[in-house]
Amino acid sequence: MRPRGTEGATPVPHPRTPLPRRVATWRWIAVALPLGVIGAARAGDLVPIRIPANAAASVADMPPLVPIVRTPPAAVAIRSLPVAPVAVQRPVPALPLPPMLAPAAPVAAAPPPPVPAPAAPPPPPSGKPTDAVLIASFNIQVFGEAKLAKPQVVDVLTRVVRRFDVVAVQEVRAKSDSVVPNFVAAINADGSRYQYVIGPRLGRTSSKEQYTFIYDSTRIEVDPSSVATLPNPGDKLHRPPLRARFRVRANPPEAGFSFWLVDIHTDPDEVPQEVDALADAFVSMRSVSPEEDDVVLLGDLNAGPPQFGRIKQIPGIGWAVSGTTTNTRRTKTYDNLIFDRTATTEYTGRWGVLDLQATFGLPLDKALEVSDHNPVWAAFSPWETRRIAGR
Repeated sequence: MRPRGTEGATPVPHPRTPLPRRVATWRWIAVALPLGVIGAARAGDLVPIRIPANAAASVADMPPLVPIVRTPPAAVAIRSLPVAPVAVQRPVPALPLPPMLAPAAPVAAAPPPPVPAPAAPPPPPSGKPTDAVLIASFNIQVFGEAKLAKPQVVDVLTRVVRRFDVVAVQEVRAKSDSVVPNFVAAINADGSRYQYVIGPRLGRTSSKEQYTFIYDSTRIEVDPSSVATLPNPGDKLHRPPLRARFRVRANPPEAGFSFWLVDIHTDPDEVPQEVDALADAFVSMRSVSPEEDDVVLLGDLNAGPPQFGRIKQIPGIGWAVSGTTTNTRRTKTYDNLIFDRTATTEYTGRWGVLDLQATFGLPLDKALEVSDHNPVWAAFSPWETRRIAGR
């Protein structure tokens, strides 16, 4: 299902070109890393995660990540390594002289060449819009070896992921560490270049689950040092969320939309308590990186907007999915993307639910073999925007 209003869209730069800003001199780590473990940066905060080493192609030709640094309030400490900031300035191209003021004879120094406008992000594969990035959430019910052994199910799942730029997946439930790498290899069998980051196995019972983010590395880059499981004070969350910071590839790099994703699957038996705990988690994410104001909480909440509790009390809060069902049986609204609309002005207002039955022509029983949830998605501008003070 293609986003509404994207047919024939022509790639154009975002109307609000990012203002000059200061950026740190350190570079984000490239996404093609050797298999390893990212240790805890702060005791009791980060937990080990795995970064895959099987990138489908070299990313050496892609622009490096340059973190966007905005001046935070004086009372807020930035949680990052000390850096020596440098100013990044974008020269303004000289305007041509009117004919009546043009010099009669050539001047000694040639005028500087005009500076091109920021380049658009790499064109997406067929089926993706050129004027937006699509962020999705998908609970792939009991995603493990048994499901991966069904070719017809894997075919549908790979076709789903290729429609989006980033997919937050819930309910990876497997003893083997090969399920997600093998799945990403199947996604890339058509020449795509998806990669992933994955969190640890979580849960209070013997049935553990993992969160994973699968993203199109030709369009999106990730800061591996940002990937971590959120703290869980009071043990209120059965499976505390996985967070990661992403950015759209753009030229210049700092012009690309950057954002936090917070992946969650609440326990269906403790929904009110867990949804309220997520309100605290959302607010706490704003202090992790004061320079990053775009936080998107997404996943299977086992609750619809009427049950969002304290989340609805967060100033400016909004959500993408409303007035429709998200489960495969079309009876419940459980999946959503939640963000601060006053901060995340990159949200285009476009969203949808990818109905597995209607999209792939499946009867209900075959759709349920894929998952008991439909993927949900929202579209965001590929360009970073900044809020005007007081607005």
